[in-house]
Amino acid sequence: MAASTSSAAPPTTAAPPVTPSPSASPTAPPGKPGQTKPGLLPPVVDHGPRTGNLVALTFDADMTDRMLAQLDKGSVTSYANVRIIEMLERDQVPATFFLTGKWVQRYPELTARLAGNPRFELANHTFGHQAFTAGCYDLPRIPSAAMTEDVAKTFKIIERYGGRQTRYFRFPGLCHDRAALRAMSPLGLTVVDGDVVSGDPFATSWKPIVNAVLKKVKPGSVIILHVTEANARFTDEALPHILRGLAERGLQPATLSEVLAG
Repeated sequence: MAASTSSAAPPTTAAPPVTPSPSASPTAPPGKPGQTKPGLLPPVVDHGPRTGNLVALTFDADMTDRMLAQLDKGSVTSYANVRIIEMLERDQVPATFFLTGKWVQRYPELTARLAGNPRFELANHTFGHQAFTAGCYDLPRIPSAAMTEDVAKTFKIIERYGGRQTRYFRFPGLCHDRAALRAMSPLGLTVVDGDVVSGDPFATSWKPIVNAVLKKVKPGSVIILHVTEANARFTDEALPHILRGLAERGLQPATLSEVLAG
């Protein structure tokens, strides 16, 4: 199952497979975490080294035109779960946020708050959470010619906020094929999927989220969660149980860059 979507049934057509590169972060030129040499097919990572005890909590901040319309009509109250952020701040838990450009534009003050926390890293989740392949949940598909600029524009939007910037990128729904990866090659980034999919956008209570995470988590894991309150309603309730379960297993949350570096 893909990880980062609006609440919808899974796709009937799977995205064409891509063979990931080794899980450890590739050797990168000096610069931001995840930065790679432009012009090469970007590496795709699922997790960090299986040594040590670090795991990465990553939170996707989706925002589509449909979600914006729901906010404007008042049919949805919020796609920003502030309770999650407050909890991470209070307990001093490191995390990495994959932001869409439209989420940043809708919640600029909250983005500044994330950027101002030295324990948080900021990463790229496209501008408007469109699909980069066919059959990616119910997401509208972005034209192939627009893919590169969409992601480049989002990096520029996020970079204005400072903080711990990265060149990590996550495709919506984790849907990507070789053509989508080629479109990313000019940008010098690392594609991050993840090996622990929480399923929080589809959950009807907090318990399945916790079970999905703790059943699969290992040293070096990249855990995929969401900070989009209205379509991931139980993530904040699940988070304390996830953190407790990680501690019981001797696992420690860290930023994505720290986990991938081993």
